[in-house]
Amino acid sequence: MLAKKRVSRQKLKSDLARVDAHVIRKNEYEELPELTSRMLASAVVKKGGRPVSDNPRKLITIRLPADVIERWKSTGPGWQTRMADRLSRSG
Repeated sequence: MLAKKRVSRQKLKSDLARVDAHVIRKNEYEELPELTSRMLASAVVKKGGRPVSDNPRKLITIRLPADVIERWKSTGPGWQTRMADRLSRSG
């Protein structure tokens, strides 16, 4: 019989009961300006992430002999990029 592995649960390091009980007072927000419709109209939403590539990659599945994969892997990190470069030159 296999022993069950204990699952460790992360504990929050804050006192949620104290946070819930806190009453926000007016003086806690004195430094924040009131949002106006003019401010919201001039807001710019910037999407994060990488820029769109001119030549985006597509995910495919290909079966190659194990020795071919090992030979490319043995060339070190970046082997998949080097393989793609070699394949694109041979066409």
